[in-house]
Amino acid sequence: MNSRKTASAIAVTLAVALGATACGGGGNNSDGNGGGDAKADAGLSSIVNKSDKKGGTVTYEHASGPDSLDPGNTYYGWVQNFARLYARSLVTFKPAAGKEGLQIVPDLATSLGKASPDAKTWTYTLRKGVKYEDGTEITAQDVKYAVERSNFAPEALSNGPTYFKAYLDGGDKYKGPYKDKSAEGLKSIETPDKYTIVFKLNKPFADMDYLAAFSQTAPVPQKADKGAEYVKKMVSSGPYKFDSYSESSGATLSRNPQWDAKTDPVRKALPDKIELKFNVNAQTIDDHLLTDAITADIAGTGLQSKTQPKVLPKPAEKAKTDNPYAGVTQYLALNANVEPFDKPDCRKAVQYAVDKVGMVNSIGGSVKGDPATTLIPPSVSGYKKFDLYPSADNKGDAAKAKELLTKCGKPNGFKTTLTARADRPDEVQAATQLQESLKKVGITAEIKTFPADKYFTDFVGVPEWVHKNKAGMMMMAWGADWPTGFGFLDQIVNGSAIKPSGGQNLMELDDPKINKALTDGIGIVDDAARQAKWGEVDKLVLENASVVPLFYKKNLLYRPESATNVTVAESYLGMYDYVLMGSSK
Repeated sequence: MNSRKTASAIAVTLAVALGATACGGGGNNSDGNGGGDAKADAGLSSIVNKSDKKGGTVTYEHASGPDSLDPGNTYYGWVQNFARLYARSLVTFKPAAGKEGLQIVPDLATSLGKASPDAKTWTYTLRKGVKYEDGTEITAQDVKYAVERSNFAPEALSNGPTYFKAYLDGGDKYKGPYKDKSAEGLKSIETPDKYTIVFKLNKPFADMDYLAAFSQTAPVPQKADKGAEYVKKMVSSGPYKFDSYSESSGATLSRNPQWDAKTDPVRKALPDKIELKFNVNAQTIDDHLLTDAITADIAGTGLQSKTQPKVLPKPAEKAKTDNPYAGVTQYLALNANVEPFDKPDCRKAVQYAVDKVGMVNSIGGSVKGDPATTLIPPSVSGYKKFDLYPSADNKGDAAKAKELLTKCGKPNGFKTTLTARADRPDEVQAATQLQESLKKVGITAEIKTFPADKYFTDFVGVPEWVHKNKAGMMMMAWGADWPTGFGFLDQIVNGSAIKPSGGQNLMELDDPKINKALTDGIGIVDDAARQAKWGEVDKLVLENASVVPLFYKKNLLYRPESATNVTVAESYLGMYDYVLMGSSK
């Protein structure tokens, strides 16, 4: 392979390759026309209940709420998916079925990024004539400002990833647009004219087009920005605008009259209206799906285990389901700054104590996932199969766990706190099963639950809170920021991702060997060599033992009769593609 070919070309090649190798969960090749003829798993490889009809109302529900709907202040996968309806990024994942949905295509930009041979300088050219909902034209300066506010102002926006801060030249010194009032802003983002934006990086970054697909590159007009309050009155760059928004109850969106289909090759924008409801009980959401009262559970994590008996044994109901691998690993984070997890052997004892098969069975069996031995899931490029803490049939090894507890000075076990998200019943159930497994080796774990929308911002993502409350164990589920090993690992194991709040590196893992391996790997322009690196990094993380892989998640999704243009988005953690989705209601 030519190691000098541009990374933008590599991104496209990788996306196609991923589509051929990703776990599919047994999809069929039905085209899905006329939803009544669709079969189980039809949405994995086709668009079910196709329709070109404009109109109708799409209704989504969520058991809690988002970290934020502000495109510059979010890290939840479902928000990244949903935000494409009102926030256009430089490039995006193609709304399409199967492997096509892993391709990155131009959005606000006219093409994918143009890279220098060393992948340190990336240039994007914006489409002309694209307008905000107020009729003003979107410019490169608006994209620059959006990146500055979302990455360099943690005092106001702390939820999103920090890739731009880590990789833009001078990013370690720039104080963000709220503190730095200079007209120039961050010098390593250049805007030579209204339609050109150039990113100057401090080191090679071969996955740049994936980063440009993040909602952090969705433009924000500086005059409208109110920091953390911007979410209450966002200015749309997509086909839908906000008519109302409430942090507690949800939002209503309608058509943006300034959106022009001629400037947008990505979106068809079929529905007239979109309703989003927060804080609906998870079981109630399932009931609403089964009675066709809503279009989808926007969290995209699938039916609850208690709902499965109402669906799977009935052929007509099972035909309305899709069971994709989510590209998500459920794992247990052990904080190495909380005793006794500062001792490696105490961490390794937990590795052996866990009954992973029992855990999967406790939440509904194989439709919910498979026992995991690695952090990177099999559907992500760079996955390498290994098992550093083997046990018979993944059911745990209590004798080995007790041996390691003795070795780390805790022969009688110890007490600790185990956190989980209260509004995710399966996660709480998995934590309860884990609690029982740990008890067998003398570890007493007190379960404390918190709402998902505050889990990272107020609790487990805040090191000060974790240390003060001695939260040694934290339930965590993670999917790739983009479908490569780097996109999966960086923000959860890189020391540079540790933040005062809103962090995802719950272990507070800051291992120089791991940090260097990540930096070295993303600088490799040769595609095959770069992907091979991620399995090595994964093994380094597991050797540290602060991450306990539990299971590779699968979603049991359900498509109501009224839902149209339904297909699984492999690029968005195995949930449905919300850009395509419509309703016959």
